[in-house]
Amino acid sequence: MIRMLIVEDDPMVAKFNRMYAEKVENFEVAGVVENVDQAWTFLNENTVDLILLDVYMNQTNGLDMLRDIRKNETPVDVIIITAADDNASVQTALRYGAVDYLIKPFEFERFQESLKQYRRQREMMGQESRVSQKDLDPFLLHEADNSAEGIDLPKGLTGLTLSHITEAVLAAPAAFSAADIAETAGISRVSVRKYLHYLTEKGLIEADVKYQPAGRPQFRYRVPPNKKERLKNLH
Repeated sequence: MIRMLIVEDDPMVAKFNRMYAEKVENFEVAGVVENVDQAWTFLNENTVDLILLDVYMNQTNGLDMLRDIRKNETPVDVIIITAADDNASVQTALRYGAVDYLIKPFEFERFQESLKQYRRQREMMGQESRVSQKDLDPFLLHEADNSAEGIDLPKGLTGLTLSHITEAVLAAPAAFSAADIAETAGISRVSVRKYLHYLTEKGLIEADVKYQPAGRPQFRYRVPPNKKERLKNLH
């Protein structure tokens, strides 16, 4: 189980971050604090693997804490979650080893992918005493994030989530529903429908509509044989 500390001075944001985090498998929230001083106190008394760290808090700055974490060689990883969208903040966070940088507001799917990517990296590093370049490249080159590069995605859709949904589509039966993909990919049906609609509009999958007795439409999708290679490129 990956233990997280949330450092966020806005109680509502902290609440939603906690709700989001607890939806992701193998993660637990060890604590929630509202400033850097409280964060250090918590770290000194508890074991934490990952910090979800805000930047601008009352009288404290999360980037200063990130610098001190690296200076002190504190064995904890950091994901920045902040409204700070300036280049200087992003560059500072990455320079001091933040594993991801999420700009508020963000969708749950992006948050979920950040934690899943972090979990995959920890699992990979924890299983082997030596790793290959092939093992490292998905994390160092962000291959998953670039799998849909070159595709003009509508606002609200991300290449990383599209890649995971495409993977589920390719593994699905000949005819599948949004519920099937949601279960396989671990993504909400509402979000899955948006991506399936996008893939349908692009002609990469086909949709059939059947109306149930109550008049409610039921969509079933399939992948045309001549589109499988194109979908594989997205994945």
